[in-house]
Amino acid sequence: MLSIDPKEISTGKTHQYLLGAVGPRPIAFASTLDEQGRPNLSPFSFFNVFSANPPILVFSPARRGRDNTVKHTYLNAKATREVVINIVNFDMVQQMSLSSTEYDAGVNEFEKAGFTMLKSDKVKPFRVAESPAQFECKINEVIELGEEGGAGNLVICEVVKMHFLESILDETGGIDQHKIDQVARMGGNWYSRANMGMFEVPKPLSTLGIGVDSIPREIRESTILTGNDYGKLGNVEALPTEEEISVFLKEEENAASLLQTGDTEKLHLAAQKYLENNEPAKAWKLLLAKQF
Repeated sequence: MLSIDPKEISTGKTHQYLLGAVGPRPIAFASTLDEQGRPNLSPFSFFNVFSANPPILVFSPARRGRDNTVKHTYLNAKATREVVINIVNFDMVQQMSLSSTEYDAGVNEFEKAGFTMLKSDKVKPFRVAESPAQFECKINEVIELGEEGGAGNLVICEVVKMHFLESILDETGGIDQHKIDQVARMGGNWYSRANMGMFEVPKPLSTLGIGVDSIPREIRESTILTGNDYGKLGNVEALPTEEEISVFLKEEENAASLLQTGDTEKLHLAAQKYLENNEPAKAWKLLLAKQF
C-alpha cells in the first residue's frame, strides 16, 4: 500500500489525491452578487448538506494553490452574506464547466455560459433558471481554514427558500432520483452521472473562452443544438478565420456538400456530431461557413 504524509508532498499532489479518492462530490453552483450588485456564478465541488433543522448547506471556495488568490464567490459571500446554490444536472454540465473560467471581476458568468437569470424571492442573488433545484440561502458564517494556497473557506449557508422544477418530481411531489439526473465531480476531468456512470469534461481553457453570449443568434436559436453544445462552442479562444473555414471545406467534402443543401437542421446535426467527438473547432467552421 502507498502511504503518504501530506506534509512531505506538494499541495498540488495532495489536492490530486484527495479529489481522486473522495468522490463523487456534489456540485454547488453558487450565484452571488458583489458589493456593486454585479452577478457572479461559479461551481464548487467541496459541497454538501449538513443539517435539515435548520436546513444547512456548506461549500468551500478554496484559495488557489498556484498563487494563493481567492475566488470572487468567496469575496462576495463575505461582503453580502447571501448566495443561491443551484444543483447541476447532465443537461447543463458543459455550460457549468464553462462558467468556471476565470473571467475578470464584474463579468457576468450567466451570460458567458448562456444561463437564464431568475429573480429570487428572499435573497438578492439570481437563481439559474435551468437548474432542477435551487436553494436561496443566507450565509451564517465563513470559516477560513488557512492562509496558504489550497486552504478552504467554509461558507455555511442557511436555506431560506427552495425551488424545484416540476419535471423532476414524482406523483407524490417528491424528487424522482432518475428525473433529476444529477452529475457529480470526480478527479481530473472526470464526472459521474447518477443515471449512467462516469464521463469526461475537458477543463475550460486557461485562456478565456469567448462565451455563449458570443454565439450568433441564429445558432443560439437552433432547434437541434443543446445547452451542452453551446457550452462547448463557448469554450474556444477565438472564432475561425475565413481562410481556416475555406481549408476545412476543401478537406471535409461531406461538410461542403451538406452546406450546399442549405438545410440548417442537417447542418446543425453535423455540427453536433463534431461536438460529440470533442471537435468544437470543426463545428464552428461548419456553422460559420454559410456566411462566406
